This record gives sequence, structure tokens and C-alpha cells, in this order.
Amino acid sequence: MVTKKNVMFVALVGMAALSARAAERQVVVYTALDRMFSEPILADFTARTGIAVKPAYDTEATKTVGLYNRLVAERSRPVCDVFWNNEIARTLALDREGLLAPYDSPSASDIPAAFRSPVHTWTGFAARARVIIYNTQLVKDEEAPDSVFDLLDPRWKGKAAIALPLFGSTSTHAAALFAYLKPEPAKAFFSGLVANQVKVLAGNATVRDDVAAGIVPWGLTDTDDAYGAIVAGKPVKMVYPDQEGIGTLVFPNTVALIAGAPHPDEGRALIDYLLSPEEERRLAEGAGAQIPVRATVPVPGHVRRASDLRCFTLPWEELPAALEVSQPFLQSTFMR
Repeated sequence: MVTKKNVMFVALVGMAALSARAAERQVVVYTALDRMFSEPILADFTARTGIAVKPAYDTEATKTVGLYNRLVAERSRPVCDVFWNNEIARTLALDREGLLAPYDSPSASDIPAAFRSPVHTWTGFAARARVIIYNTQLVKDEEAPDSVFDLLDPRWKGKAAIALPLFGSTSTHAAALFAYLKPEPAKAFFSGLVANQVKVLAGNATVRDDVAAGIVPWGLTDTDDAYGAIVAGKPVKMVYPDQEGIGTLVFPNTVALIAGAPHPDEGRALIDYLLSPEEERRLAEGAGAQIPVRATVPVPGHVRRASDLRCFTLPWEELPAALEVSQPFLQSTFMR
């Protein structure tokens, strides 16, 4: 017999079920992109979709390495749904270990093949470049270094800086040099940095800050860090290195769905959002001045397109093996 009480009970049960399903609409993202850049984007995603985002950020010093190690440790019981990396080497390492799930996002249909996994396990977008930053009060424009190999020049002995090449984009740059130069010449290069008393600092932001403060005349950092100092009115300029040689390393953010993700549908929705042309444009126009990988995305005047640069290119798939060779050597060289 249907009674008013029964109807109310069924309605309450239904409402509870809907509330439970709503509560499950969440996505866990591990991101190495600086919080000041990624947090507003994640907040807007929630506002547009109603899907709550639970982010995990990493430190400036450890960056992708910390998140990579966390994902490897959680492989038997994943917590993370989406890995938003601010570089590519550790994403490729996770892919090689089988920790990424294929997802061919419709938002990626116009992203060049060079920035996508052939089996759809990761997608690149919003790139940065490795650049030289120099203090204009200490270095004349005509005397500014224009190559990463100027780190070995005796005239700059003790007057240049890099971030510790065990983490973040500096470790990716090091692995790229190991892949390009081959191991023995690359080892000679990094040993040469020690001999030339290149200062090794905690991170790219520290390199930027020390150059801006005049503590060191110049160093290697990323475009987002260098541009931040320029906007802040610091006495610095940046140079895209090796435009007459091997080219400037331009590397993308990467996003991937974690294999066994607890919220795969929400993870795919976040990936679709991040890979949209609108978000790539937003990252180009923002304080990070990131480089769209799509030729069709408009850029402000201060952002150089990758197509306007001589880029240091190598097959991305070579980076994980190069990391395995470079990291033990760099650990022993710079962590004595």
C-alpha cells in the first residue's frame, strides 16, 4: 500500500543517493606547475563543471621528482586521477612504467603530433623554454652569453648559476643534453661546470632572484621565471640560447590520466578542460607567458612562438633512458 509516509521515505532515499553521487564528483590532480598559475585554472574548472578538485602541489626544489616518486609509490592503489606536469621527462618515465592510461581527448585534436603520445597516454600543451637571464647592470648587452656552453667559458668562472640538475626542468634539460651529446661528452660538460665554479642553486626561481639581485651576473632558468622578473622591473634581460647552434630547448606542460584512476570520468573532463585552446591562450597571456603548441592560438607580443625559434629538438622518447644515465652521474657530481 502506497502511503504518504512511504512516498516521503522514497523521496528522501532518492535525494540521499543524488547527494552521494554529487559528493563523488571530484578529481584528484597532482600538478608541478607553480600554484600561482595552476590554482586559478583549477578553480575555474570547478566553477564551470561542479567537479571539486583536490590538488597536490610540490615544492620549488623537488618539483616533478617528488610527484613522480609519489605516483610510483601509489601504483598498486592509485590516489591521483590526473598528472599535470610542467615538463615532459618524468611523464615519459611514468608512461614507460605503465602508470598512464590512454585517453584521446577531443580537445587535443588540433595539437601537433609532436606534442602527443602516439598511443594517447599523454598530451603536451603550453610550453616553456630554457633561457639565459642576465643582470643588465653587470653584463652589457653586447657581451651577454648566448649559449648554454658559455657556462664553460673561463671569463665567466664563478659568475654564472644553474638550478640543481636533479629536479624539474633543469633535470629535463640535463637529460636532453645527455641524449643529444651522448653520455661521455655530456659528463665532460657537467664536470666542466664544476671546474668553472658554476653556482648550483636550489631552483630556477632562485637563479632568477640571485641574478636580479646582482649576486651572480647570469644563469639558466625558464621563460616563466625570467619573464616574472622582467615584469617586476628587475634589471634583467633574457636570451634564447644557441640560436646559432643546437637551438633552445622548448618543452611542454603535459597532462595524463593515471592508470586505475579512482575518478576516471572526472579526470577526463579535467584533461579536456586543460587542453582547450582557451586555456592555452590563458597560459600564454598570464604571468607565466607560456608558449602555445598550437599555431592558431593568439599570443601577446612578449611571447615568442616556438616556430619563431631555432629549437633544440630530439625524440621525446629518448629522455627516460637519458634520465637513467644522467641522474646517477649528476647526483655524484653535485651532491658531494
